[in-house]
Amino acid sequence: MLPASHCTKCQKAIAPYDNIPVLSWLILGGKCRNCKAKISPLYPAIELLTGVLFLFCYLLFGLSLDTVKWATLSALLIVLTATDIRERILPNAVNLVGFLIGLLLSLFTMPSDGAALWLSNKIFDFPPPRPVISLVDALLGSLVGAGLLWIVGEGYFRLRGREGMGFGDVKMMGMVGAFLGVRRTLLTVLFGSVLGSFIGIALVLAARKGRDYELPFGAFLAAGSLLVIYFGTPLLNWYQSLLYGR
Repeated sequence: MLPASHCTKCQKAIAPYDNIPVLSWLILGGKCRNCKAKISPLYPAIELLTGVLFLFCYLLFGLSLDTVKWATLSALLIVLTATDIRERILPNAVNLVGFLIGLLLSLFTMPSDGAALWLSNKIFDFPPPRPVISLVDALLGSLVGAGLLWIVGEGYFRLRGREGMGFGDVKMMGMVGAFLGVRRTLLTVLFGSVLGSFIGIALVLAARKGRDYELPFGAFLAAGSLLVIYFGTPLLNWYQSLLYGR
């Protein structure tokens, strides 16, 4: 990755032995070896969280392409959460690269959403090959995720005359949808909205911010996505069992 890891104070490149996740920060006491400037604890926190999520992926999905898929999405979501909280930015580079990776991985993992298979059964006598079904699931998820956020944002703008949601959130959900498919994307938006409502209101009240305070909605969507990755399948299976049981 460019530029290489460096101290934001003195700009000196960080040596490989000072770039070991979490451990280097602890050994150096949270300071740059060269200029002794403080290094934010956010860096080791992100590294630790990434490692924990990677471990969860392995424990849930084993040594498989599914682990690669969900670990990749988890890492992307952590990056987006950090940038949204600190800068209120959801970088295009992360969203675009993530979208392309989601489409690529869909070709090598089993389709799990069902939307594309349902459509193919309505249109074709015989379903297309599995990679095609999986790819269409990813594209439909991306379309639904980005489209739903765009409709909500556009509706808010028409009603209130000002933006209530950045376009970065729309692109982020387009990326997330490429990994999750339609059903899990809708569940992500639900979880993110609930978290944003309750936690957001609490933060506004605690910080005594006005109604125009800009909440990092992308961070709540990322949290919703992580909940869906690790807990969404049992929830969807439970909901389907209720429907089929009637």
